[in-house]
Amino acid sequence: MRILLMGARGMLGTDMVQDWTSDELIAADSRDADVRNLEQVRKLVSKVRPEWILLTAAYTDVDGSEKNSELAFAINASGTENVARVASEFGARLFYVSTDYVFDGTASLPYESSDPLNPLNVYGASKAAGEAAVQKHARDWCIGRTSWLFGASGASFPEKILRASETRPELSVVADQVGSPTFTRDLSAAIRRLVHADARGILHITNSGVCSWFEFAKEVLNQAGRTAIPVRPITASEIARPAKRPAYSVLSPDSLRHYGVTVRHWKEAVPVYLEDLRKVGKLS
Repeated sequence: MRILLMGARGMLGTDMVQDWTSDELIAADSRDADVRNLEQVRKLVSKVRPEWILLTAAYTDVDGSEKNSELAFAINASGTENVARVASEFGARLFYVSTDYVFDGTASLPYESSDPLNPLNVYGASKAAGEAAVQKHARDWCIGRTSWLFGASGASFPEKILRASETRPELSVVADQVGSPTFTRDLSAAIRRLVHADARGILHITNSGVCSWFEFAKEVLNQAGRTAIPVRPITASEIARPAKRPAYSVLSPDSLRHYGVTVRHWKEAVPVYLEDLRKVGKLS
């Protein structure tokens, strides 16, 4: 199967390139085609002629999106529309990676894939617009929402915690936002299975298990052997951040189970992640 990956230099895309060996995967990034440029996208897809397009390219700076809303929408909404249109033109199926931030976090039960969207911030709104573009313009599509990504191929929350533990006597971490950490290598494997299953519709793809950022930080430090570092729970209101985050963004796995795909508990992924950090020289 010939697959075009757009966003190959991102944290998820890098893992996909490394781990996806069962198909002919053509890796592309903004140097090959800027998603904001319809003709560049058309030229790339015309050259590759893929059966599937995996769109992981995105503007993912949540706080930066508040200050750069035009850029966020240009990439995450208009850029996604360009890819969706071209995928339809060439008869390619499209897999679009989206986010838990399309929800407002007011739920008390895990969000189902059919629940209404109500993003709290510009980033979430731009990704929701991208989802709408996929559904309107792509012929055959699958949207995979995920959350709280971490991986050794890019800067993520647990790496920042580990770095901070090397220089600070105490850490303060938000304890009133809850979600499911998702290891990029596990997400990559799940997407690969879904593509092979010819998946359609909107799916939720995360590691199993639920925690707060505070609990996530504590577990990473414990597994890294840094148990002496004090970690203090704080509320989100104690941190002045430009973008508001959902307090509860747990995604239900029911849509994923329809395809017989399950993902291990996030705690089981942490030691693999730590080993990956050691391999790339980010953790001693």
